[in-house]
Amino acid sequence: MASFQEMINDETPLLVDFSAEWCGPCKMMAPILKEVAGQMGEAVRIIKVDVDKNPQAAAAYQIQGVPTLILFQKGKQLWRQSGVVAAAQLTQIIRAQTV
Repeated sequence: MASFQEMINDETPLLVDFSAEWCGPCKMMAPILKEVAGQMGEAVRIIKVDVDKNPQAAAAYQIQGVPTLILFQKGKQLWRQSGVVAAAQLTQIIRAQTV
């Protein structure tokens, strides 16, 4: 399996959902991300990062609140937003931000 850094540097856009098990809005993101994955298919890779289990990743990206979504491609941070984002909006953002 590819490392976090390899996925960030990849051609395939990577949407990272920084979340926590105790976070209510994070639980709301799960079905939304599933829907986005279904719509986007191979065009995007989506992963979840638990900030409590990966404090170094949370610190590296200055995650203040969860959920925080960050879109990466080819090592660059293309987009970032905290809070719940609707599936249609997220799909639109990924399509608009990525090459």
